[in-house]
Amino acid sequence: MVDHERDGTPVLITDAALSYEEQVAARKRKYAIMMGARIPCLILAMVFYQTWWLALAFIVLSVPLPWMAVLIANDRPPRKAEQASRYVKEHRALETGTRQVIEG
Repeated sequence: MVDHERDGTPVLITDAALSYEEQVAARKRKYAIMMGARIPCLILAMVFYQTWWLALAFIVLSVPLPWMAVLIANDRPPRKAEQASRYVKEHRALETGTRQVIEG
């Protein structure tokens, strides 16, 4: 069976989208990494409490991490742009030549 819409190029498996389970696992992994990065920031803020500006920098860094982690975890990869198959009507030309007209 020949597909009329394809131009004969083979379909690459690497072009296939990840399954839903793989997408969820990757998003969970990103969320865990970002939330895990917050703990060392808070610990470093406690370690450098005598250097107030450094402790404050670690605290300020740790504040947006939960928000960013949730945004990234809830974000899906973009869908591939697909071309819709549309009906293309053939244009027919009028017949050429002379015709006999009967007037009555």
